[in-house]
Amino acid sequence: MVSRGYVPDNKNLKKSSGTPNLFFDSRDNVFFERDPNNIAYEVTSTQLPAMVGGAFVDLFLTKGHIREPHWHPNAWELDVVVSGEALISIVDPDTKKLHHYVAKPGQVVFIPMAWWHWIRPVSQELHLHLFFNNDQFETAEGSDMLRLTPPEVFQLSYGVDAEKIADSLAPINESVVIGPPGSHKKNHAPHYPDRNEPTYMERPHRKGEGITININDKPIDY
Repeated sequence: MVSRGYVPDNKNLKKSSGTPNLFFDSRDNVFFERDPNNIAYEVTSTQLPAMVGGAFVDLFLTKGHIREPHWHPNAWELDVVVSGEALISIVDPDTKKLHHYVAKPGQVVFIPMAWWHWIRPVSQELHLHLFFNNDQFETAEGSDMLRLTPPEVFQLSYGVDAEKIADSLAPINESVVIGPPGSHKKNHAPHYPDRNEPTYMERPHRKGEGITININDKPIDY
């Protein structure tokens, strides 16, 4: 059985086996496509069996889209901005703080394994290289967590109305990955059952919530 994840050496490379396949065009393996301008390509050990312990995603986003909130149970992630400007948000599970990092070409953002995070373009177009330390990294999408959790569980857990939650989450009928889902326009406002209810960015943050907002580790006020 071939080892997966981080390994100190390439156990699957043997002198007697000859030179393995060392080339692959990432455009030949689409990880997810929302449209031609919002697309992710993936290279893992499925494409390059010799690449033990690492994987790669080539991500393109345009303004008004988002790499939805998600986490990787078995890998850390290193985001490298190739072009454009990204706003990469990460929740620290230890300190219960939310961090926003604005990254430009050549700058990197590191996301520890299993930390909740998402990516938004600040510029009109964004190109990122994402590196993982597991050749078969796993991803848990926020859309799957929301649409597969019964509404009554939210009510029991948080005291929210199950029917309202069911109505609010009804449009999420797929693994979103790159949002917003379905037919949409750029800079499309998120759906709320009652638009008079302010969005997250519009709502005041009460003291004692245990969350701070940071841009490149500098606190800011909304």
